[in-house]
Amino acid sequence: MRYLRYLFLAVLALSLLTVAMANRAPVQIKALPDDIAAFTGLAWQLELPLFLVIFGGMIAGLLIGFVWEWLRERKHRSAASRQSREVTRLERELAVMKDSVSVPKDDVLAILEKPKA
Repeated sequence: MRYLRYLFLAVLALSLLTVAMANRAPVQIKALPDDIAAFTGLAWQLELPLFLVIFGGMIAGLLIGFVWEWLRERKHRSAASRQSREVTRLERELAVMKDSVSVPKDDVLAILEKPKA
């Protein structure tokens, strides 16, 4: 199983490297369209290789998805935590109840300690 994982990672790395080498052409990333940039005076632009833009978009999408899922699962994590605390409390209560009603371990002691009616 470990070798299959290494094989998969090697194929994935080779695929990503091939995509990166095929998309080395520089592209301009602009913060605003030209008309709005000329009006506001904020003409921010960055020139990057296309593969960095592609991989950056993929990474940003993964991070947004992870954060979204983490926020969505919050109610389940809090319910599990609450239930875990309740189980711990009940186990402590059960241990106290068992200690208070201890039954003698020996039959002879049980007969001797039996309350007389």
